[in-house]
Amino acid sequence: MEQAKFQPTYYTPEEYFALEARSEVRYEFFDGEIFAMAGASSAHNLLKGNLVAALRTGARERRCRVFDENMRLAVQEGLHYAYPDIMVTCHPADRRNTLTVNHPVLIVEVLSPGTADYDRTGKFRQYQKLPSLRHYLLVSQAQWSVEWYRRNEAGEWVYTVLNEAADVLEIPDLGLKVPLADIYDDTDVPFLRVVPPTATAE
Repeated sequence: MEQAKFQPTYYTPEEYFALEARSEVRYEFFDGEIFAMAGASSAHNLLKGNLVAALRTGARERRCRVFDENMRLAVQEGLHYAYPDIMVTCHPADRRNTLTVNHPVLIVEVLSPGTADYDRTGKFRQYQKLPSLRHYLLVSQAQWSVEWYRRNEAGEWVYTVLNEAADVLEIPDLGLKVPLADIYDDTDVPFLRVVPPTATAE
C-alpha cells in the first residue's frame, strides 16, 4: 500500500489572525502556512535585551518605537507575517496599529543554529521588499559578531561586520552608538576572531 503523503494545512489571513488571538503560541505566516515560534536561549534573550536598551533612548528622541519579538510584522500584507527579534518603526501609522508593524526602519535577528542561513538569505530577501527598511542586523550567539546591512540612498545594501572588541555599532539616524562589548555584556558568548560567512544581500 502506498504511504499517504503529508498534506499541509492552509489558512487564510483571517483564520491566522483568529488563531493568534486565542493562542498563547506565536506563529509566523507565509502564503497560507503557519509555523510555530520556538523558544529562545538565555544568550538570545540577553542579547535582545541589551540591544533594546541601547536603541530605546535615541528612538524615543526621534518619535520612534522599539518592539521586541512579541510584535507582529506585516512583511507582505495578506501573504507574509513574521516576528523579528527587534524592530524599530518611526512611521505614524504604526502608532495607530496596536498589533502589527508595517513600516520598520530597522530589523534585528539574533542568529540561532537552525535559522542562521535562512535569516541571511530567504528571510532577508523577504524583508528587502519593505520600502521603509534601512537597517538589518544579524547578531551571532556563537561569537562576538554583528553583521549590519544598510540600504544607501541608491537603494543598494552595504554590508559591514563588527567583530573586534573595540568595534562600535553606530547608526546616527536612530541615535544609536553602542560598543560591541555592551551588546555582548553578561551573555557568556565568547569573543572569537572568526570571520562570518560572505554577505549574500541582493
